Amino acid sequence: MQRVRMSLPYFNDFDWETEVVTVDENYVDFVKDPLLIESIPNHIIIHKVKAFSKKWTAKFGLGSIALRSLWFYRKKVDELLCDKKYDLIYFSTTQFPVCILGAYWKKKFNVPYVIDMQDPWYSDFYQDKPKAQRPKKYWFSYRLNKYLEPIAMKSVAALISVSDGYIKVLEERYPHIKSVPSKVITFGAFDLDFKIAANNDKNLELAYTQETGKINLVYIGRGGYDMQQAIKILFEGFKCGIQQESHLFNQIHFHFIGTSYAPNGKGVATLQPIAESLGIGHYVTEYTDRIGFYHSIKGLLKADGLIIIGSSSPTYTASKLYPYILAKKPLLGIFHPLSSAGDILKECNAGHLITLDQNSSQVFAILKAYLQNVIQKETPLTNWQAFEPYTASFLTKKQVDIFNAVVSR
Repeated sequence: MQRVRMSLPYFNDFDWETEVVTVDENYVDFVKDPLLIESIPNHIIIHKVKAFSKKWTAKFGLGSIALRSLWFYRKKVDELLCDKKYDLIYFSTTQFPVCILGAYWKKKFNVPYVIDMQDPWYSDFYQDKPKAQRPKKYWFSYRLNKYLEPIAMKSVAALISVSDGYIKVLEERYPHIKSVPSKVITFGAFDLDFKIAANNDKNLELAYTQETGKINLVYIGRGGYDMQQAIKILFEGFKCGIQQESHLFNQIHFHFIGTSYAPNGKGVATLQPIAESLGIGHYVTEYTDRIGFYHSIKGLLKADGLIIIGSSSPTYTASKLYPYILAKKPLLGIFHPLSSAGDILKECNAGHLITLDQNSSQVFAILKAYLQNVIQKETPLTNWQAFEPYTASFLTKKQVDIFNAVVSR
């Protein structure tokens, strides 16, 4: 949703008229943020579809909004395609089962479709993991994804992805994809969001308690077992700091917010236990409940310093990196050495970087330099010219280049 939302103000600039089909928010049980609508231009036509009530589908173990809305998407888009000529259908969502409708619409209406791979769809990542570390209903979702992904990929006209690794995996599974256009396009930086947050600051609650007399370091985003390697490296370096420079490191309190996708109040902490195991639990608070998008921006702006952690997978790209950079706060990233997120952080000179292959003494040195920046309230010397290729307007043009390549074939 976020990629499309941040691209909508710019599609017209590149001669593409856009209409959006989305699920009516009344059928969605995710955290909602009504302010998001303020970022969407008034001229954009939005079609809302229904979904089967989770109250009934949950009895059969089907809570996914993708599965609950699939029939309604098909019905609505059938109507649109019968009524008007459309050049392209663009799937940009992590609710991947909806993407199988692309093959259906291609066959019935001969309209090409593009899929945006924001995350892996069918993945073996959790196959060798203990049952306790697997997502809820993993057995079902793993088999469903294995069945549905080939349907969607059979007739896809082009792929966009946040990671080159995702495209390579799909090309290995489906060799015909090598002949269709593909492009790695990260999410864009959208500074309008910061203006919206500023205009509504009084109505936005801070999601964490700022510890009085402490330096509050904040991370807002998902946790998970694939983040634990980054967290362990961070906390081990921090513990080393407490032992060697207690006057500096004892001032710190870490806040990890919105770390679970589970319904509010039912999330399981995956980061706090690492701190507890290292004996530094009282320096860390994990808030598993998800929060609204603009509440997140306020949380970034009110922090003394920002921390962003990455997955143990080299294909991980942190789409949330750009709001962190736009917040103009001292920033520390902990990423896999092959992750593009680390490359972007270095390229733009936007903050300090720790990689998962560094030892505790190296981490301690980087963490110390970062904390000194935080204490001195230094604004990062970000290279905004280098940052320009990561802005929403620039990256919308890259999407449009793919669209044009598809319709001209």
